[in-house]
Amino acid sequence: MGVRGRKREPKRSRKRWIIAISVAFVVLLAGGAGAIYLKLNANISTFDSAGLSKNRPKAGPADANGHTAVNVLLIGSDTRSGANGKLGGSASGDIGRSDTTILLHVYPDHKHAVGISVPRDSMVDIPPCLLPDGKWSPDQPRAQFNSAFSMGDTAKGNPACTQNTIEKLSGLRVDHTMVVDFEGFASMTSAVHGVEVCVPNKIYQGDMNPNRGSKGKVVLDAGMQNLQGQRALDYVRVRHGVGDNSDVGRMLRQQAFLSALIAKIKGQGMNPTTLLPLADAATKSLTVDPGLGSATKLMSFGLSLKNIDLKNIQFITAPWKYDGPRIDLVHPDVDDLFAELRANRTLEGVDASGKPKSTASPTPAATVDGTGVSVGVFNGTTVDGLGGKAADKLKGSGYTVTGTSTAKSQDHATTRIEYGPADKAHATELAKLFPGAELAPLDISGINLVVGQDFASAASKPKPLPTNLTQQARAADTDPCKKLSYG
Repeated sequence: MGVRGRKREPKRSRKRWIIAISVAFVVLLAGGAGAIYLKLNANISTFDSAGLSKNRPKAGPADANGHTAVNVLLIGSDTRSGANGKLGGSASGDIGRSDTTILLHVYPDHKHAVGISVPRDSMVDIPPCLLPDGKWSPDQPRAQFNSAFSMGDTAKGNPACTQNTIEKLSGLRVDHTMVVDFEGFASMTSAVHGVEVCVPNKIYQGDMNPNRGSKGKVVLDAGMQNLQGQRALDYVRVRHGVGDNSDVGRMLRQQAFLSALIAKIKGQGMNPTTLLPLADAATKSLTVDPGLGSATKLMSFGLSLKNIDLKNIQFITAPWKYDGPRIDLVHPDVDDLFAELRANRTLEGVDASGKPKSTASPTPAATVDGTGVSVGVFNGTTVDGLGGKAADKLKGSGYTVTGTSTAKSQDHATTRIEYGPADKAHATELAKLFPGAELAPLDISGINLVVGQDFASAASKPKPLPTNLTQQARAADTDPCKKLSYG
């Protein structure tokens, strides 16, 4: 199964190029790679899917070709276990912590992708997570985001808990999760013989370790540098001595590094001498969900990314602000950002759903008079605020809303109107406001509206994101010396 000295048909050559693009995407501080040969399967570790939430967002609809959006969660672990202690220092112990997290949204058209960085110090709601003793943790409102990965205090971390937290925050179903540690990142950057990045200013030993007590020697010179191994790791980890010395500033350089890696591998084209060591390094370094637990599955994911140009690969940080030593995510900006992704619109508002553009005139809104009719509203999805939107729509047509609450199950794909024996006529009229809604009789009187995912999609009208947010986005072809820090 070797490749040296053999000339293969163009189809196999094209696959190797596509695998290279796949490698770039799943490198977080480095993510992973597709692999060509089944012998690499043994390198890949998987985590137990039993820890995934039982109440997850539904997958988005497919386009005419059967394509759906793919959401990949990329996690960089700063565990110091094993060889990681040499690379990152062993002061913080063996417990796995998420140093960096990026949610990569690949649009259904397979021509656009955006990576959302979530600050590790963000205060978020962490849902129940499975612990090593088999018990589930309680809900943790307003907890620090990176504590989700540390739930259970193991060296491997708890990627399922981080995935649950991201799904709750974004309303997006995470299809795949990948974790890489310091050793994995360093070995992959060496496998590609380094990445060309821009260092904003000289970095000293004292910047890497503020407790050192002195400035020390220069670790990285200013300007364009080819970095690999320990030096590449130093670049994506340093936060002191650059910009505003913050973790969110450091994430900008991590986005720049990932952009440069994507550009390098795509620019190389077919290069077996580089790709095989990279595939070997990547698969040895990854911990993935069972859905990506084979070389064949990783390659299939790579094939889905072949038509994305550098200019259409973007990175952005979830809208944030300081709250003392911690970070608050800014609402409604962060909600609007994830709503755009759920609707498969790019940061610029471009429809990337892959669906044919309709030329038909829009259907006029139904006119319904609900005066004197009372309706109870229940949110049958995981989309926050959807019940309130439905209630506003009802009130606008004269209905009396008796209350809004969460439905017993939040997996309703279709809106449902429940009605008592004497209320069928009112229920039928109400259905005009919610096209496609199902009617369901009840044994008791009254009308209930259980809104489903179809209403979430209909309610998600195009809404331009704030200019100050979209201007922060970084495309993979952006000048490598721009957007490297705050301050």
